Amino acid sequence: MKRVVRLVFPAAAFAAVLMLAGGAAYATKDFSKKEKKPCLTCHVKAGAKDLNDVGKYYKEKKTLVGAPAKK
Repeated sequence: MKRVVRLVFPAAAFAAVLMLAGGAAYATKDFSKKEKKPCLTCHVKAGAKDLNDVGKYYKEKKTLVGAPAKK
């Protein structure tokens, strides 16, 4: 019985994390499709909510026209 719990609990936890992460990523797909740019254009790293200078500009102006150059 303990062996089953050892296998089922981590698998269930992993599945829950995947479902939660999938919902967070979905919100940015619309922006990515609209601008035809990858997520890393605006974000510090993949999957992170932290924005770089380009992302902060886009959040304020809703356009990439005139955005600072990505470093």
